[in-house]
Amino acid sequence: MINTIIFDLDGTLLNTLEDLTDSVNHALEQFHFPRRTIEEVRGFVGNGVAKLMERVIPEGKEDPAYEETLSAFKAHYALHCKDKTRPYEGIMEMLDAVKENGYKTAIVSNKFDAAVKELSALYFGDRIQAAIGESEQVRKKPAPDTVYQALRELSADAAEAVYVGDSDVDIRTAANVPMSCISVSWGFRSQEQQLAAGADPSCMITAPGELLPLLLRLSEEA
Repeated sequence: MINTIIFDLDGTLLNTLEDLTDSVNHALEQFHFPRRTIEEVRGFVGNGVAKLMERVIPEGKEDPAYEETLSAFKAHYALHCKDKTRPYEGIMEMLDAVKENGYKTAIVSNKFDAAVKELSALYFGDRIQAAIGESEQVRKKPAPDTVYQALRELSADAAEAVYVGDSDVDIRTAANVPMSCISVSWGFRSQEQQLAAGADPSCMITAPGELLPLLLRLSEEA
């Protein structure tokens, strides 16, 4: 019986790509690095902001300006993470539906923790009961640590939970817990990319409204 849903944030609940790209390019311009397109940033996100900046800087962490560029990104994004970010169409209705059906909910993200908590509170309020991001205290995804933390905060069991995400990182995170993974097609990675990373085709949804019926089916099969 599934009673708990752990959601990824970027590319799953929120379309954050424009704000991420704007902050990336603001930081890059400060140190005279070439700008990146939104599609390039789409391919670079998913493993935390340090890895994102390592990927967008031509020489990565080997560049002497890496740490300063990362700091510039963090400072800009902290101020501008809500400028263009919005929930994907159908997300709010889906969250209302799972709440009405009594599911426990949490967000687990590789975005830094303060931003995860701020965005969760701003956009979702009490629809999400716990929100956990990257911090020095726990290893980020695909390590299972942040998921375990969410389960503890919800007093939930992994055997009765699912992870919902849009990337190979989410698939590996769920496998590392282990717990079931539902993959979504509207985010930062295509269906083809997720299937190549091991997504279960029977647990892939193309619209938020498909989540609750799938959860009910999975509970019946359990």
